[in-house]
Amino acid sequence: MNLEIIFEDAYIICVNKPNNMLVHHAHHSRNVADETSLLQLIFQETGLKVYPIHRLDRKTSGIILLAKETHYVSKFQDLFTTNEIQKIYYGIVRGYSPTTKIIDSPVKGRDANVHKEALTHLKTLEQITLNIPVKPYDSSRYSLVELVPKTGRMHQLRIHMNKISHPLIGDAKYGDKNHDMMFDENFGWKNMFLHAGKLEFKHPFTSEDVLLKATFPVDWKSLFENFDWENPLQ
Repeated sequence: MNLEIIFEDAYIICVNKPNNMLVHHAHHSRNVADETSLLQLIFQETGLKVYPIHRLDRKTSGIILLAKETHYVSKFQDLFTTNEIQKIYYGIVRGYSPTTKIIDSPVKGRDANVHKEALTHLKTLEQITLNIPVKPYDSSRYSLVELVPKTGRMHQLRIHMNKISHPLIGDAKYGDKNHDMMFDENFGWKNMFLHAGKLEFKHPFTSEDVLLKATFPVDWKSLFENFDWENPLQ
């Protein structure tokens, strides 16, 4: 597997994480021998031991920042905690989502008993109706959305899209399996359609303004072609 490096300097490396890849194995994980994690892939291809600055779900593709030294991590993490970094995600969702919407709904944290405030800004970019039935309807409707999380809760975007009845396609946990099956059976698209597309921030060490973009995976490119939608990262 080829590693796509988006940006690299003395402090960080930014890569485009593929779908269905763990960033790193949990301690004592049984899967270490079965699958390569992102950290292992980076080490194999560059010889670098790196340290994740933020999280990206296994099923989510796109931009992830990793520090080259442990003592660089906290300064970059501060950008996330103080909301000084702009994260833009793209998703394909069921139905016709609203033109714009602010989703302000608490999300359970890692401690499943505690809900924490969570805020997401949504903008709809494209919509389509397909003459392909999905129970209980004779046709199916989908939207391309731009999602800007203002907080960083676990599974926040996936939960928020489910909350407003426009779940992400390919999300086995919070989605709609009938629509996921339709995508697979008609187009061969099996992955979750959530992609971390852009990151924008002021570099805490060099003070330069950084804008990073991660190209879409193959399924996305095929979808844009089939649906005649504009690629928002071009």
